[in-house]
Amino acid sequence: MTSSLFRGRPRRATAHIRARVAHAVLGALVGAGWLVLPVMTVDTRDPVPVAPAGAVASAAASPQAGTSAADLVLPLVAGVAAVALAGFGWLRRTRRARTRTTPGTVSAHPPVPAPAASERQARAALRLADDCVRTSREELSFVRERFGEQRTEPFTHALRAAGTELSAAFAVWRRYEEGVPQEAGARRQALAGVIGRCAEAGRRLDAQAEALDRLRDLTADGEGMRAALEVAEERFRELAARAMAAQRTLAALRERYARSVAGSVSGYVEQAKDRLVFAGARLNEARQAADVGETRRAAWQLRAGEGAVAQAGVLVGGVERLAAQVREAAGLVPAALTGAEAELAAARRTAPAPGEPAARSAHVDGVLAVVREELTGGPYDPLDALRRITRAVERLTGVRSGVLGAAALLVARSSVAGAEEFVGVHRGAVGAEARARLAEAARELGAGSAGWADVVAGEARRLADRDVRAHGTEGDATGPAGAVLGGILLGEDPDGGPPPAFGGPQTRSRLHR
Repeated sequence: MTSSLFRGRPRRATAHIRARVAHAVLGALVGAGWLVLPVMTVDTRDPVPVAPAGAVASAAASPQAGTSAADLVLPLVAGVAAVALAGFGWLRRTRRARTRTTPGTVSAHPPVPAPAASERQARAALRLADDCVRTSREELSFVRERFGEQRTEPFTHALRAAGTELSAAFAVWRRYEEGVPQEAGARRQALAGVIGRCAEAGRRLDAQAEALDRLRDLTADGEGMRAALEVAEERFRELAARAMAAQRTLAALRERYARSVAGSVSGYVEQAKDRLVFAGARLNEARQAADVGETRRAAWQLRAGEGAVAQAGVLVGGVERLAAQVREAAGLVPAALTGAEAELAAARRTAPAPGEPAARSAHVDGVLAVVREELTGGPYDPLDALRRITRAVERLTGVRSGVLGAAALLVARSSVAGAEEFVGVHRGAVGAEARARLAEAARELGAGSAGWADVVAGEARRLADRDVRAHGTEGDATGPAGAVLGGILLGEDPDGGPPPAFGGPQTRSRLHR
């Protein structure tokens, strides 16, 4: 609905001005009539019987001659006064309408939203747009598996364009958080830009939502529903087997390496199993609803099941990814130690004098000694060892190349992927700040700034952890509560609300039962 602030002047004000104009016109007509009346009657015969000639007739002639001059002056004064009063009232009313700000009127300078309100709006827009992109990516993965790359290209293109707009919005927001720009008007424009880009991301997805529904054909003759269920159920069965293997992989990591290694995926296997239980129930209900022709309910249950399957895949994949990266890091540690020792020796040759360079060299020497001791003395964290080596050498030389560059890149990829997985499966609780840091980490990683990407990804993960703890679940919610925490259900009613679907803010919640 359009607010009264944008509908123009209210009817009462319009009617009042019309009354003023009518009064002015009426006054002018009366004055004009008074002026014209003597001219119209000057030659007219008296309709009453004429009195006898004599004293009476001669006496009447004299007053008539004197009255015609007054008749010309008084109406003129009255008409001018009426027009002047009406014009003054209209001018006063116009000025008052331009300056007042009460509801129902239009102000010449509409109020600018307070910065705090604009910031809240920008945060909400970032979070919603990010949720839309993530949900659309999840559903599109099922659609692509059934129809292939070529038939789903329009949706892939829309998703890519929405992601580009969202990334730009996060970049502007991050600079805003850092105080850039500084001028108040420019900061308001920056917030407007964030909100506008998020809206554009949503429009890109909304524009393709109906076409994707037509392609899936979940509510027509039942064929599309059965085919979609087969895709989801096949992935469900595959993930059930992978979840059991992931549990064994996680146990092996804990046995072989330091406890900190598995900390980033703690609880992932349990959460994956819970998502699979939820998905199994939803997919079964979808099939039953489809069998009896309740296509609307079947589509609702299918999307909830698909969302849970997709998140189970993220959780299981997180354990598998970490195990592979830890093995790779363990193989790189000896070479990274050798490369760091070479860098240290070169730095000492070029800067032999005491002072800050010597202190940095001593710090690198200490870090390398600790890592060598951990490597030979017992369980350790290979990724953390590489992180400490590469950071120490970078502070000493300012550059990383060769094996140290590869080690830094591996550490950064692991940090960014871990933060991405955590935010994705807990997005019902994670706020805009953590998402913005994650987007920044991804940009830095893509630009080759591995060290800074690692730092920012760690900050994103800590902020996301804080949001989840503040939500009161600490990541261990199960059933519908876990589905709401993961963004699988929108949480609009006690049962969890509708599942989100491919689309932007206008279409994502279209699967209401």
